[in-house]
Amino acid sequence: MSKKVYCIAQFLPKPGQEQALFQVLQALEPNTLREDGCLQYRVTRHIASPFAEGESFPIVFNEIWQDMAAFEAHCQRAEIKAFFERYCLAEDGLAAKWNVCVYSDEPEQYYAPVKK
Repeated sequence: MSKKVYCIAQFLPKPGQEQALFQVLQALEPNTLREDGCLQYRVTRHIASPFAEGESFPIVFNEIWQDMAAFEAHCQRAEIKAFFERYCLAEDGLAAKWNVCVYSDEPEQYYAPVKK
């Protein structure tokens, strides 16, 4: 198991703003990919498939971070904080709703003896 942190950040654009929000999110990729501890940072769009009919917001970031410290440092970057202030929290922002969750690949109370 690892200490990796997996983040799913979903965004519901305001009506007519999907393309604009997607482009703003894409613009965050280059700098973020250069951050220490960033293993993956990709904005994606929902696509239709009869084998994947679950509910989701239409724009989703799939992120993998080396550890929680790297993820939390990313969240405190000026560019990321400014994005949320301008495009999510502001009344004239592009996102109607957003949902950011983090996950681990380690089971709870995981214990494995150290090999000698």
